[in-house]
Amino acid sequence: MPTELSAQPVNTSTIHLIEVRIVAFKDGYNSRDLPLGYQQITDLSEVTTLGVPNGARFAMISVDGQMVRWTDDGQTPTATFGMPAGVGITLVYEGDLSLLRFIEAASGAILNISYYA
Repeated sequence: MPTELSAQPVNTSTIHLIEVRIVAFKDGYNSRDLPLGYQQITDLSEVTTLGVPNGARFAMISVDGQMVRWTDDGQTPTATFGMPAGVGITLVYEGDLSLLRFIEAASGAILNISYYA
């Protein structure tokens, strides 16, 4: 599937910032990938892990409400530390899903997760 990119440059006197919104699809995703389940997490006020079903190879993780921060290396995310994921972003994560940790950057974050084999 294609990757959709859009960018809008923002100019300052010495710095050029680019805002990029990325919608990504897992390479090789096709109808043979077996859906294993769906999970919605509505309380991310503390560090949260996923309820990964047996056999899950990857997940599509959609962020709603507020930005979240996440890690996958054993470190603990905080409201200011970890990889940011903004509202409307869908992460496609393939790997050891049990290592993922999430926390909201501000109250009201929601994760919608679909798992696949």
